[in-house]
Amino acid sequence: MMARMRPRFMFVGDSMTIGSAGEHTWRYRMWQHLNATFGGPYAIVGPRTELYDKNAGAPVSHAYADPAFPVRARAHLAGWGEGWLHMAPLIEETVTRTKANVLLVALGLIDLGFYTNSDQTADNVRAFIAAARAANPHIRMVLLPVVANVRAEEDPAFAAECARFNELLAKAVADLDTPGSPLLLASPPEPYDLHTDTYDGTHPSPSGEHRLAAAFATALHQAWGWGAPYTPAAEPGP
Repeated sequence: MMARMRPRFMFVGDSMTIGSAGEHTWRYRMWQHLNATFGGPYAIVGPRTELYDKNAGAPVSHAYADPAFPVRARAHLAGWGEGWLHMAPLIEETVTRTKANVLLVALGLIDLGFYTNSDQTADNVRAFIAAARAANPHIRMVLLPVVANVRAEEDPAFAAECARFNELLAKAVADLDTPGSPLLLASPPEPYDLHTDTYDGTHPSPSGEHRLAAAFATALHQAWGWGAPYTPAAEPGP
């Protein structure tokens, strides 16, 4: 059933969400899906629109693979090298300013890889949720578990931290979910082949972009009746 609210979606993530110059991004795939299936008015909001430019070492590119991707749909709160640690202090002000009311969040891998252990990262998840609700007590969130990268295949301790964090994330969602501000734990994309669904063992290839978008689309459809089962749109660009 379509909610009476007009969703204002905001994508929150790290390098897998911001994407880099020349990519479509999974945000683009999700925008295509919402356009095709949502069945009502919605908006995509956020303080940023850029892609990361690997040559410049900064988020300064606007070279999306499909130049027809409209600027209004490129909005996000994602950053190369940014995780729960970085987004928790930003989210209250950002939600206030953008009036976002549905957060689609894919964070955690960069935290565990460089900044915080699983327990500390889970604490930052809870801080993020509290801050988002301070800005909007009725905000909805869909949270994606960490999709482990190639490092997990080579480093058992890192793989264990990823698995433990995903358990703690599920617990946080169960503990903090409320009727007035519902939280969804998306199912991680299955299958997800690091050799074909990423181009470097971490960042999504076109097939990986579709799988990440499908994880969020499935959660929205199954839990809230928004949209429809995910079907990849025809490729419009290179």
